[in-house]
Amino acid sequence: MASSALVELMQAMDIPATLTRTALTRLRKKAVVVSAARDGMAGYELDSRAARMLERGDRRIHAPRSMDAHDPWCLISFSLPESERERRHQLRRQLHWIGCGMVSPGLWVAPDYLRKEVAEILESLGLGERAVLFTTSRPHVIGELRDVVAGWWDLDAIATLYLDFIKFTEQLPQGGVDAAPQAFATYVNLIDRWRMIPYLDPGLPTDCLPSDWPGGAGVAIFQRISKSHAPASKAFVASVTAPR
Repeated sequence: MASSALVELMQAMDIPATLTRTALTRLRKKAVVVSAARDGMAGYELDSRAARMLERGDRRIHAPRSMDAHDPWCLISFSLPESERERRHQLRRQLHWIGCGMVSPGLWVAPDYLRKEVAEILESLGLGERAVLFTTSRPHVIGELRDVVAGWWDLDAIATLYLDFIKFTEQLPQGGVDAAPQAFATYVNLIDRWRMIPYLDPGLPTDCLPSDWPGGAGVAIFQRISKSHAPASKAFVASVTAPR
């Protein structure tokens, strides 16, 4: 994509050209984008590693998963000494950011469909041999599982994210889809406000969640607006990036 096209796309979101060019320079330094040419025109494309990361993100963002009551769980057991405190902190932080819950400092839990992402984190940190992953059935606890699960995940914080997102969407233009530039701006802002929620929310079974859980409403609203604005947004991007 030519830098001029990226500037035009960002101007549709009221982002000045100077800020876009500064951001592009930073992305180049971080090797997120690399120089490339198409049809004799210089420009940029995503680095292959960044492209794979965004593809994984797209799947999580646009198709949030959820567990049924009888779906398997994954337990992550690890032990790192105090001398490796920083790596231990990195591991816990990354497990949190993909939706895992903490049973105890060295024992974490997640839906089993997050197993692959957990394994990738362990590999990236060089801890594949320092952890054991178990597939297990529904946990057995004393009392209500709903109450115990609330100690493994910060469900109040996740619910607040959903409620804030729902409130944000109420401020979006209602009715028919606007012209392509406005639809693009709405679509990108929608993704930006939504994108972290499917990572932090593991998609627990309904009977493990509070009765007033706002997750279902949030997912439905996101999918509705995303579906209505995606075609016009893609058409706008295609028109801006087309050879001239």
